[in-house]
Order: sequence, then C-alpha cells, then structure tokens
Amino acid sequence: MDKNYILHKYLNGEATSEEIELLRSSPEYASYVKISEATSSFEAPQFDSTANFEAILSRRGEQSSVKKLHPIKTLLKIAAVVAVICAGYLYLNTLDTTVSTGIAQKESVLLPDASEVILNADSRIVYNKNDWKKERSLALVGEAYFKVSKGNTFSVNTSQGVVKVLGTQFNVFARDSLFHINCYEGLVSVAFNDTVVKLPAGNKLKVEKGALVVHTPSNATAPAWITDESHFENITLGVLLQEIERYYPVTISATNVDLSRRFTGSFTHSDLELALKSVCEPLQLQYTVTNGEVLIYAQGSQ
Repeated sequence: MDKNYILHKYLNGEATSEEIELLRSSPEYASYVKISEATSSFEAPQFDSTANFEAILSRRGEQSSVKKLHPIKTLLKIAAVVAVICAGYLYLNTLDTTVSTGIAQKESVLLPDASEVILNADSRIVYNKNDWKKERSLALVGEAYFKVSKGNTFSVNTSQGVVKVLGTQFNVFARDSLFHINCYEGLVSVAFNDTVVKLPAGNKLKVEKGALVVHTPSNATAPAWITDESHFENITLGVLLQEIERYYPVTISATNVDLSRRFTGSFTHSDLELALKSVCEPLQLQYTVTNGEVLIYAQGSQ
C-alpha cells in the first residue's frame, strides 16, 4: 500500500494499528509519526472573536488626527539647503592653494598653465587655481626658480616688489629686506618702490631696503641652489648664517662677531662641516658644533 496514503490517513486519525506499525518500521516515515505524537499535546490559544471585533469597531470610531502640510515651508527649506550647498561650492572654488617647504627641503610645483616653480628651502607660494586662466599671479615668500610658459602676464608678488614676465626663466629671492632677481631667459620687469627695471636674460639685480644696489650682467644659466649649493655675492654674514640654517637642522649663534661683514662665495647643502668651513675660513672665524647648536666666534676669542 502507498505509504503517503497511509500517512494521510494517520494524520487524519483514520489509520489502523497495522498501518501505523508499517509507518514506524520505515526510517523515512517514522519521523513523521514521532513529530505527530510530540505535538499532539499542544493546545491552540483561546481566541475571542467577539471581543476582538468590538475592539476593532471602537478604534474605527476614534477621530484620527490630521497633520496639515505646508508646501511653502517645505520649498523654503529645500531652497535653503540648496543655497548652503552652492555657497559652500563657491567658497571652496575661491580658496587659494599654498605650497611651502621646510628646512633643507625643495619642492617642484606645476602650475595650471604648465609653468614650473621650484621652491627653495623655507619658502612659500600662494596662488588660486580657478582664477589662473584670467590672471597668472602668485605670492612668494622666500626663494623660487621659475620656468614660465608663454602666455599673458605672469606676476610674482613679494613684500619687496613685483616681478612680471610673459614667458621666461628667472630666480627670485625675497626675504626680509632683500630682493634679488636673476633672469636666465627672456625679459622680466621688476617693480619696487615706484621704480620699474627691465631685466633681460643674462642680467641680475639686487634691492636692499628698497634701494637698488646691484644691476650687473650674470653668466649663470640657472641658480646654484638647484644643484644643492648656494652662491652669494657681497651678502652680510648675518643673512648668510640664516641661509645655512635653512639647509641644516641647526641653530647658529655668534659671539664677538660683526654680522654686518660681507661675504662672497658658496656653501654646500649636503655637508654641514664643509659648509661652515667654506664660510668661516675666508672670514677668519672659528666654529663649534654641539648637539645641533653651532657657535661662530672670532679666532683667538675662545
């Protein structure tokens, strides 16, 4: 006999004892019998249909509150959100880009028009990418070498003066009261203290405390600091020591030394001992280095 049919009879309470034993003897159907026997003692919960029906009727009779919509207020809120997003976007677009270098660090920056700026140690430029097509202008603090792509006027603004070009290569040093420009290619215009000087390639000028002190030819093809060496002509010792501090993690102090003395020469960026010798020996000075502290002093004063 078909066991499925017997199982159907068993679940309906119609199977005979022989048929139930047949199901028990089958591994496949014995589990069904066990489940049926285990759940036979379960009782269904009491359900009061009359009470539930009356509860439903009483809820339908209650007044449901209706929330009035205010479409104008909703639109105003949406408009406010959109305005905030737009204002934030416009604000971000007006932010300037700042690139700066630390001690003994150089950084090459590619501007939006493919002009290149190489920042010397302890220097900073600030410019706006979004306004660049309209005005190629940046601010410089420190020293930088520029390779300017041809185009409209390119301006370098410093606290000592402004350098303007159309497309050329030049170096600008602008620290404290010193303003030095060396033109390697093309022509640059240098403005300072109501004075404008046209500086062609192969020429340099120096401005100290707002006054022109040097305007001479130069045979250099690029600034020396690009190759990790600084070269100075007739610079004061005080400024020179500050420059050394920009390439080495040291603090320099001087005892019984005239910091207004002038120096012409070079020093390397890769060896502190050699750099100090290059400066001190021509000026007949001595030095000591202790835990990052450099002391410069006159010979025989210690």
